[in-house]
Amino acid sequence: MPKISTHKLRALILDMDGVIWRGQEPIGDLPKIFDTIQEFGLGVVMATNNSTKTPAQYIQRMAGYGVTLEPWQVVNSSEATAAYLLEQFPEGGPVYIVGESGLVKALDAHGFHHSEEEALAVVAGLDKELTYAKLKRANALIRAGAIFVGTNPDRTFPTPNGQVPGAGVMLAAIEAATYVHPIIVGKPQTGMYALALQRLGTRPEETLVVGDRLETDIAGGQNMGSPTALVLSGVTTRAVAEEWQPAPDFIVEDLTAVLAKLAEGR
Repeated sequence: MPKISTHKLRALILDMDGVIWRGQEPIGDLPKIFDTIQEFGLGVVMATNNSTKTPAQYIQRMAGYGVTLEPWQVVNSSEATAAYLLEQFPEGGPVYIVGESGLVKALDAHGFHHSEEEALAVVAGLDKELTYAKLKRANALIRAGAIFVGTNPDRTFPTPNGQVPGAGVMLAAIEAATYVHPIIVGKPQTGMYALALQRLGTRPEETLVVGDRLETDIAGGQNMGSPTALVLSGVTTRAVAEEWQPAPDFIVEDLTAVLAKLAEGR
């Protein structure tokens, strides 16, 4: 694997599930990891496809692990989806939401309220309370002309007990019923990464993207023109990772190993 010098890097964009934690369990000594990032003089933004929580909730969770972050350092697919909808419908309006509180709050903050009778869009993300009634209503609204927007395509996400269904499962069910492919906002699309770069004040080539999923985290970073590091602490095995083209710059066990690689290049 090629070395990336920390002298050329100015920042990291870190995925969360499978990189920072697995289920409720932290991956590695997180206070030490973030102290090391600070010692390297690197900026950091957390960017997750998970739409179920608000940035404030993620900041609170990180505080529980002993890591202090500022609100600007967390970007998720709910925020990116709200920004996308605002581009399409500048005045806001009714949308039908298949998702959880993080998505509902992000959309509401940008002027979009949940409606079951009329909707400019059906917006779907991970929804652990998904029901047939929700699928039926989403189907009807899309067939009536609402656009179909998906927060992210992740079919699974990692937990200590293995991989469990993700937002992609909800999207697939709605797509099967409507024959309409969703507009995907989260990774591997670059909108969320672009927002992270804006907050960091860095260029793509100066920013290392770290993730555990090839088809979202790594593909998104590569689409943006950033160096990438694939960690094996989440959903991807080494055998699968080594088949990916173009190859990530690093394939390592976890975030601690990423920092060790960066230290080699200092």
